[in-house]
Amino acid sequence: MLDLRGRQAAPASRLWNVAKTLLQTLVFWSVFLLAIPALIWLAETAVGLSAWRFDDPWLRQFGIVLVVLGGSLGLFSGAVMAFHGLGTPLPVDAPREIVVRGPYRFVRNPMAIAGLSQGVAVGLMIGSPAVILYAVSGGPLWNILVRPWEERDLENWFGEAFRLYRQEVHCWIPRLSPYDPPPANSASAVDQAVVNADAPHTKGEHA
Repeated sequence: MLDLRGRQAAPASRLWNVAKTLLQTLVFWSVFLLAIPALIWLAETAVGLSAWRFDDPWLRQFGIVLVVLGGSLGLFSGAVMAFHGLGTPLPVDAPREIVVRGPYRFVRNPMAIAGLSQGVAVGLMIGSPAVILYAVSGGPLWNILVRPWEERDLENWFGEAFRLYRQEVHCWIPRLSPYDPPPANSASAVDQAVVNADAPHTKGEHA
């Protein structure tokens, strides 16, 4: 089994992190929301599945609204991560600080939700069931292939602060009220208490 590990970003200015995040977002959109749906559209035609396409103006308009909302959520979430986390969403250029701001106070993975919403929106706009299926399948695939090692990295980097966050904020279903993280020193105290509890006691240490 592959032992995938992320890497935290090198120290850089907030402006540079935001710029990198914007570039990554544009590349993501170009590949996953333009190039791959276009290839799926061509494949549908090649194998004779174009008859399954639909042309509903209401669904198309809903798709336009959804792609705008999803894009706005994705851009805002990425900017919040870059500015407050001092890194980017890319696993090999990951945040140096845990991010519990903006949309991350309601759900742990707003950027994935935004991306999946945009994928479904593209399928609605072009009337392609195959593109919608492609977009919806991204959720389970991310959950199986990416989430385990990404969360392992976050736990290694941020310790009890991330464990508390994961316990209180769901990955896919938003909270109704924003999560308020405990003070940083309280999470550090819990981690230190765990370390002390696990450390072997020497003679004369017991109070």
